[in-house]
Amino acid sequence: MRPATDREWANGNAAPQPGWALSPKDEAQLNDALKRCSPSTREAAREFRRTGRADYLPVIVNGLIEHFVEPDLRGKLSRSDDGLRLVEDLAIDSLTMLEIVYLAEDVLQVTIDNEELRPFRTVGDIKEFLVAKLQHVHPQVLASSPGNPGTAEPRRPAARPAGV
Repeated sequence: MRPATDREWANGNAAPQPGWALSPKDEAQLNDALKRCSPSTREAAREFRRTGRADYLPVIVNGLIEHFVEPDLRGKLSRSDDGLRLVEDLAIDSLTMLEIVYLAEDVLQVTIDNEELRPFRTVGDIKEFLVAKLQHVHPQVLASSPGNPGTAEPRRPAARPAGV
């Protein structure tokens, strides 16, 4: 949906690296994109951009979805687990899903193809997909917290046998 994003990261431009501070321009763009989201969503997005840590993704995903669902359904999101169904429980239609994806692309700086949206049935599906997608596209960026299950571990090269 935003094909330039992955190319920019592949060329080494603007990819968040752990320990990097956001530029004022990046911070302003992020704040503008998330201006109607909760403060916790904005903070998690800033920290994700700054650190690349996967443990911020659940707060970001819940916040992006919460922004687009009807106000009377938002409580379900905060009270439920990752098994919450997008269509049946949150009344998210295909247009709303596209809006969520566009915002996720901006916030997480990743490209999501329309075909990749088809298997999304639950909130957990979105979270799992984003962790896998970010790890695949930018394995050096996505990090996890020690002892935090359910976050992606950075890939490490296999050890070489001695004498090879």
